[in-house]
Amino acid sequence: MLNRRSLLASSAASLPLFTAWPALAQARKDSVTLAMTLEPPGLDPTAGAASSIAEVVLYNVFETLTKINSDGSVSPLLAESWEVSPDLKTYTFRLRKDVKFQNGEPFNAAAVKFSFDRAAADKSTNKDKRTFANLDTQVVDAHTVVLTHHEIDPDFLFMMGQATAIIVEPKSAASNASKPVGTGPYKLATWARGASVTLVAWPDYRAAQGIRIKRAVFRFIPDPAAQVAALLAGDVDAFPRVSPRSVPQFKSSPRFQVVVSNSRAKTILAINNARKPLNDIRVRRAIAAAIDRKAVIAGAADGYGVPIGSYYVPTAFGYVDTTGINPFDLDKAKALMAEAGIKKPLTLTMTLPPAPYARQGGELIAAQLAKIGIQLKLQNVEWAQWLSGTYTNKNYDLTLISHVEPFDLGNFAKPDYYWGYHSQEFDELFEKIKHTPRPADRARLIGDAQRLLARDSVHGFLYTPQWVTVANKKLRGLWKDMPVFVNDLSSLSWG
Repeated sequence: MLNRRSLLASSAASLPLFTAWPALAQARKDSVTLAMTLEPPGLDPTAGAASSIAEVVLYNVFETLTKINSDGSVSPLLAESWEVSPDLKTYTFRLRKDVKFQNGEPFNAAAVKFSFDRAAADKSTNKDKRTFANLDTQVVDAHTVVLTHHEIDPDFLFMMGQATAIIVEPKSAASNASKPVGTGPYKLATWARGASVTLVAWPDYRAAQGIRIKRAVFRFIPDPAAQVAALLAGDVDAFPRVSPRSVPQFKSSPRFQVVVSNSRAKTILAINNARKPLNDIRVRRAIAAAIDRKAVIAGAADGYGVPIGSYYVPTAFGYVDTTGINPFDLDKAKALMAEAGIKKPLTLTMTLPPAPYARQGGELIAAQLAKIGIQLKLQNVEWAQWLSGTYTNKNYDLTLISHVEPFDLGNFAKPDYYWGYHSQEFDELFEKIKHTPRPADRARLIGDAQRLLARDSVHGFLYTPQWVTVANKKLRGLWKDMPVFVNDLSSLSWG
């Protein structure tokens, strides 16, 4: 058996073997296996609302004009630079000239215009369609594009780095859900439905020499016990947003690293405001008063969460603490139910997607609401069923869900959104927010919006989760915080 001692003792005739040793010793692993709780329904993030799509393809297969970093800052990606007009509505982007799509077609200003016009089209299913509908895109030359927003949006550059703003190639756009074509460092190799997606490094990427991970497998493991088993067996190198119930055993192991990340997600007990008796504010307030947020965080998120009283998180600009507007108060909850004339028991259905926080949290909330005479029928559904039945067709009473988009306060102003909430006061307030340039004034209005949503008890506002990643100790480049759901493979390497 060849070993280092025998090499050192070798004669000059064996010198070639000795000189080859450093190369052998320095060979590093260039593949990685990541795991996800939910499988994406497709691979085109402009075609559906599931955040799991972006977890696979954003910054890996598809790219955007800007890039959102772990700390929430924005840096250039497909755009080299940009200028903003004094009225904060017009953005002039200078595009990179060394970029092409994975099918050989050129990346240029025309592709940007196509992508954004497509996102705004009547048949678009882009969840940020409203944003793109308020956008005019003008091609100045092949590498200069001007975007004019009808409204003031201080978060516009951040928005341009989200998955809904990917730049697609016109000829291949229609088939991106199953055969994605982007400008990113990775291409789709295989998709074994129900099991995994495999990406491989694209050799013609403009900075291919800097890509250290050549092959990445995304495995889909919804069951918490199976998640733990896969990590312990070494079948998975990293599990971003793993079920936090498994964390203690990994913290004490020298084989693993545990990264606790802040997020901008909002975990809520979403209420269908269009259904009776949930259209009665007294019933919604009773539900909110019957929920012990701290108990839900402990039971559903294993303590990894911060209570919220409205649809906003403590790390966001303009946040105000509204947890005192609808505090946990069973006596108040019972009185509100009586005031609303609700005869006990009130039977409602709570639809639960497969994520562990939803299934665990659903049982806890059912027990809490039972104390005020609300009997919940727990309906467990798969993710595709939730997207079609709950989100699209609005067929639900209550559902427990985390909305992970950073800047989605405007969902409450959407007339056809699945929550069924309609408030002229909120609509007028949100219009002011969109057209107010001064940060201090804008912060005040955002605070007013949070208070209004809390007073209306639109939902049971629960907590902002802290995401936990468990990974092999030697894996480098994992994001510390997660302002958006991304698994940025280009940042990963083995140490």
